[in-house]
Formats: sequence, C-alpha cells, structure tokens
Amino acid sequence: MKHEYKTAHVCSTKITFELDGDIVRDVVFAGGCSGNLKAISILTEGMTVGELTDKLAGNTCGGKKTSCADQLAWAVKQAYLKKNDKEMRNNIIV
Repeated sequence: MKHEYKTAHVCSTKITFELDGDIVRDVVFAGGCSGNLKAISILTEGMTVGELTDKLAGNTCGGKKTSCADQLAWAVKQAYLKKNDKEMRNNIIV
C-alpha cells in the first residue's frame, strides 16, 4: 500500500513509500538534499519497519531536532501502526 507523508521542519516537503506487510519499499523524497535522500531510499529498500526505525529515528540535521531520515522513520512507523490498528478493529467480533 502506498503512503504519503508531509514532512515538517526539514528541507524535503514530502515522502512517499510503500509498505508490503512490514517491509518498506519505493521510498521517494520530494525536495531536500537529492544525493543523500536517494542514498537513504536505496539503503532502506527492503528493510522492515523495525530495522528502519531503529537505524534512523532520532537522527538530526544541523541545528534541527529532526532530519529527513528521522521524518521517514516517523512516517513509516505511523503508517504501519495505523494499518495494523485498522486491521485489528476490522477483526473484532461484536
């Protein structure tokens, strides 16, 4: 499933990615430092949500409290949790 995340407080403006279960695919950043963000996209291809968040969450950029990598970790984790929460609610028998 394709997801889109509007970033905040970083140079990139948007991140799109797909989740195949808990596997991250096709990460694309709009704006930002092209070379670095292309590298992050390549390096994160095929990672699990847990692997990606373990490696990238909390990274900062310059004097900022976040970075494009940190924003990606946040976006992937939130999309995964939202998807699983929705699936769990759909499976509840009333």
